[in-house]
Amino acid sequence: MTRTRKYHLALIGVAAAILLVSLVRVISGADVITASGTFSSALLLAVPIGLAGLGGLWAERAGVVNIGLEGMMVLGTWFAGWAGYQWGWTAALVAGLAAGAIGGLIHAIATVTFGVDHIISGVAINLLGPGVTRFLSEVLFKEGSKANEAGAGITTSPALSSKVPELSLPLLSDGPDWLRSVESTEWFLVADLAGILRGLTHNVNLMVIVAVLLLPLTFFVLWHTSFGLRLRAAGENPWAAESLGMNVYLMKYLAVTISGAFAGLGGVFLVFEATKYVEGQTNGKGFIGLAAMIFGNWRPGGLATGAALFGYADALQLRSQDGRAITTVLLFAALLLLIYFGMRLRSMLRPGRPAELADRGPKEYAKMGAAVVGAGVLLWLWLTVDRLPNELVNITPHVLTLLVLLVASQRLRMPKADGVRYRRGEQH
Repeated sequence: MTRTRKYHLALIGVAAAILLVSLVRVISGADVITASGTFSSALLLAVPIGLAGLGGLWAERAGVVNIGLEGMMVLGTWFAGWAGYQWGWTAALVAGLAAGAIGGLIHAIATVTFGVDHIISGVAINLLGPGVTRFLSEVLFKEGSKANEAGAGITTSPALSSKVPELSLPLLSDGPDWLRSVESTEWFLVADLAGILRGLTHNVNLMVIVAVLLLPLTFFVLWHTSFGLRLRAAGENPWAAESLGMNVYLMKYLAVTISGAFAGLGGVFLVFEATKYVEGQTNGKGFIGLAAMIFGNWRPGGLATGAALFGYADALQLRSQDGRAITTVLLFAALLLLIYFGMRLRSMLRPGRPAELADRGPKEYAKMGAAVVGAGVLLWLWLTVDRLPNELVNITPHVLTLLVLLVASQRLRMPKADGVRYRRGEQH
């Protein structure tokens, strides 16, 4: 499939998803699912997940598994809070980046230089991050300290001394705010498009724009530069790269350090949103970012899709505390299964297809039957369940993570040498 066709299919997929969501909104009457506030929240929730996922992408493309993203994010949050209350948001940005990069460097030293198992090293980083930050909080934010007088506690830092700038589109999402006017009409598709666009363009944090731009920048660097080719070669076949004179150790060190910096940047974003460091504010986003990266098949575009999906699920949960809007997910999933059934049926009926079903026929029929049964069950639940229990609402993002990974695992293709211990001169 050509790159141009992939681009067109992606646009068609986005348009179809918006149309389907609009249809679900009209049928269910749950305006919150396309409200500008929901998409604004989804964007803010997706950014730290996406940044953590980018960190995982850089490391694993160089052949180093990095499950220590959560610990690196924690380091980024603490140092951003500590520097931010003293010198402002720019100092917080630099400090958080540096702290995450140091976490990545420690992971690189353990895995690349000493050959420690990547999973063990990542777990150690995840334990080290919260431990180090708690120790630093007790030392620097203790009672009677300057930070404590400024509002710090053992689990929090003082508020940032300056805020990150926010931007809006003139006329459309600011001033007259035309998009808000169109959104309030509740017209099919038109109001939904206005709500989505306003949510993505109204009072957007400068860091959001930076994070979004990092996705195409990563794609360009890794897939369209000689540096990116060398880095990916280190993750595919480091011994072949070594035979061509490439310094594989250097590539892995650079990739894992950059990986930690991205994770730290995700932590900085969390501090900017809360205006201070709060212990535990990462709340597993490093692990969800890793899941989004795997869902995206180790590609920036797929990673962005996964982060957006998890961010939207979180936003829907937060804006539907009574569980009503979450039930619309049941309708949405049922329609997706019916669409899948229709696509499989169309594929089976096209000329020449029956001959191909000689061996795979039973499996095809089983998949189609499961899709129909699943759609029926989900429609029945949507019609009979008025609201989901709060316990189910709270775990929806985590259940979605597991389901997405289950589906995505059927088509994954990780770098061939990902997680493999590399030693110069050894034959693999």
